[in-house]
Amino acid sequence: MVEALLVVGVLVAVFVGFNIGGSSTGVAFGPAVGSGVVNKLVAAALMAVFALLGGWTVGREVVQTMGGEIVPQSQFTLVASVAVLLFVGLALLVSNTFGVPASTSMTAVGAIAGLGLATDTLNQPKMLEIISWWVVAPILAFWVCAVIGRYIYPYLDARFVIDSSDGPLIEYTPLPRLGPGTTMRELGGTVLVVAIACYMAFSAGASNAANAVAPLVGNGAVPIDQGVLLAGGAIALGAFTIARRTLDTVGNDLTDLPILAALIVEVVSATLIAVLSALGIPASLAVSATMSIVGLGWGRATRTVTLGQAVRGEGPNVSVNALAAERQETVPRVGDESDELTANDLFNPGTTGRVIFFWILTPSLSAVASFLLFTFVPL
Repeated sequence: MVEALLVVGVLVAVFVGFNIGGSSTGVAFGPAVGSGVVNKLVAAALMAVFALLGGWTVGREVVQTMGGEIVPQSQFTLVASVAVLLFVGLALLVSNTFGVPASTSMTAVGAIAGLGLATDTLNQPKMLEIISWWVVAPILAFWVCAVIGRYIYPYLDARFVIDSSDGPLIEYTPLPRLGPGTTMRELGGTVLVVAIACYMAFSAGASNAANAVAPLVGNGAVPIDQGVLLAGGAIALGAFTIARRTLDTVGNDLTDLPILAALIVEVVSATLIAVLSALGIPASLAVSATMSIVGLGWGRATRTVTLGQAVRGEGPNVSVNALAAERQETVPRVGDESDELTANDLFNPGTTGRVIFFWILTPSLSAVASFLLFTFVPL
């Protein structure tokens, strides 16, 4: 019976990691694939390597937090561990059904918190610390990108461009050399895009490996080294299979904006999650990336008004296409009117509210369902 439950637990962990790999690969390498810098096979391989590296290094802190600091390790019976992992799978189902980037990290923590409340073993100070960062991290991501969008982005956009020449970037004859027409600027831009994508993959592995295996590691059924390898392997499987579709979707969506905007979002969100992972805080890469996108767009659009008007919601409504405005040699000053900012609904309060609603709903449902399950069902 125990062996059968362990097999079920491992299979569920693989399922969770598989889905994480499918979604995270698109987020990390969508800009690189969409702009033709790398193909899907190379993106999957890089995702597999750097996600495992993130999980093996920084991600251990998150595994330990979720596997024994929110509730004692003694509460992670094999049945309880499988139940928690199933709740993570439920988060993926909700995310896919409603098209909202629900956080598996937040939902997993919610399920663990429900277990702690039902058994009166919840580490409340630790849980309060985690929830505090859940509030602070998206706000920080928004405002960092808002400042960049309002004061820095236009100057970068006027100067930063990734040239794309015909033919291969590098050719081998037999030693590697720049392809015909390849400039050093093109080579440097390509290296930058790939490096940032790998950094994003590292951050995804650091924050998400725990979602797949923390309960199994917490109850001692799987050692932490084997758990991280299991999570990394499952993420790699997702990267090489279902990520092909998410790479198409995310790559096309992101490259409607300049690749510069996508790179800024990736750097800010990946850095924030990497730091939190190093502190042992399970946080959502999807939430931080989404708020970075909103912040960058809001900051970019509000250059046509004063800061006071922007905070009060005055001035023109601008579309996300404002981020894709053509580069200008002369960047308008903050507060000056600009013809390029003329479309509607850059910052769509309704859509943003719906996304935030589901960010709150999914971990709340997970916590309530877990509490009810462990209270009324003897597991």
